[in-house]
Amino acid sequence: MSEPQSAPDPRGAAPAPRRLKPAPLLFEPPEATADPEHFFDLESIEDPRELLSRSTELALAFRSAADRATEFQAMAAAQLADPRRFDRLSLAVLAERAGWTEDYARKMVEFGHSLIRDGGTRPDEVG
Repeated sequence: MSEPQSAPDPRGAAPAPRRLKPAPLLFEPPEATADPEHFFDLESIEDPRELLSRSTELALAFRSAADRATEFQAMAAAQLADPRRFDRLSLAVLAERAGWTEDYARKMVEFGHSLIRDGGTRPDEVG
């Protein structure tokens, strides 16, 4: 099994192209998530080919969701660190809130600025 890929580089490096279409992420019913062995019904799939296919779809969907969430983190960080805001956050405060180092916060702010500048979806425009 190969190692999972990390989220995109906050400096703006393009992620590797995806070969498979990610599966939609669906929320599991509360009774299913109460069972620690239950995970998107994968444990009930007996055919290894089907199990590989569905688990690969889920892995790609989770990676895609993580990548997208990282982009939204970066855009929010850029907005919160904007010096034009009266309630602007310093890199130290931003890093503390997000659980990052100051250096990573700086890179995420830069990444967020590039996403916003290049027409990335702004968090306040989603929905």
